[in-house]
Amino acid sequence: MTFQITIDGRPVPVTPGQTIGAALHAAGVRSWRTTRFGGRPRGLFCGIGVCFDCLVTVNGRPPERACLLEARPGDEVTTS
Repeated sequence: MTFQITIDGRPVPVTPGQTIGAALHAAGVRSWRTTRFGGRPRGLFCGIGVCFDCLVTVNGRPPERACLLEARPGDEVTTS
């Protein structure tokens, strides 16, 4: 049974056990932040927690890697 999380105010369906990064990818979101210098788009890159390209804020906590963070019902994710 699926549930929803909110990403930048938009509801996104999630399959139990799916990471926030996987939910973003499944929703068609390929990049959600940019580099400090140059403004290049970033999103999932390694998908295993080695890099820091997929940082998101969840429920107001400091940025975390979306590829490692399992989505939970009602999570509020911001990407900026």
